[in-house]
Amino acid sequence: MTEAPVVLAKDLTRKFGDFIAVNRVSLTVYRGEIFGFLGANGAGKTTLIRMLCGLLEPTEGEAQVAGYDVRRESERVKFNIGYMSQRFSLYEDLTVEENIDLFGGLYRVPPSVLKERKQELLRTYRLEKFAKTMTRDLPLGFKQRLALGTALLHDPPIVFLDEPTSGVDPKFRRAFWDRIHELARSGKTVFVTTHFMDEAEYCHRVSIMHAGKLIALDSPSTLKAQYGAPTMQVLFIQLIEQQIKEGRA
Repeated sequence: MTEAPVVLAKDLTRKFGDFIAVNRVSLTVYRGEIFGFLGANGAGKTTLIRMLCGLLEPTEGEAQVAGYDVRRESERVKFNIGYMSQRFSLYEDLTVEENIDLFGGLYRVPPSVLKERKQELLRTYRLEKFAKTMTRDLPLGFKQRLALGTALLHDPPIVFLDEPTSGVDPKFRRAFWDRIHELARSGKTVFVTTHFMDEAEYCHRVSIMHAGKLIALDSPSTLKAQYGAPTMQVLFIQLIEQQIKEGRA
């Protein structure tokens, strides 16, 4: 992992009326790093990612992604990231190949380059035999592969994956994480939100969110040693119980 910051956030905050979804979050993330957002549903993970992707304007604070300000240069941010949303975001009534062509056009990938990358995507994610299949007819695991592949069509330096393995079987989850590590080794920065505690072990660093706040951030091994926890599951429960005991729920 090369020590070159690609994401900088300072006191990033998002409010919806009186509700504070993300509360003064600051972090620095580096090139080639797998950075995990760990937390229960509603902890603020997706809201934070949407702000970093330029999809949701912060209420307060500031952030830069790939050198661009998320407020003033949100369109430039979008063209320098790949984003795989929590809900399947491709078009169910298009074939696999048609979805690839569509997103290649949206990302302004030149036709000659897109032709090559489409074949590479189909081969890498073992989707060749499904090229003419309607996307709605794909098994969920293959839909997730297609979603990740299309998010990478324009070769972005940063990829945001929001609950990418939710609903898929353990075998696919392991294979998906193998691909994430390949991306990191190639120099891409990968942000992953998850509520699976075992997946946190696969990250270089993890941030644990609760009630919109960042309550812990470090490597899994360092955090477990710091709190005397044998697993990330135990660590997470300890930290949340501590927050509740201190009245920060």
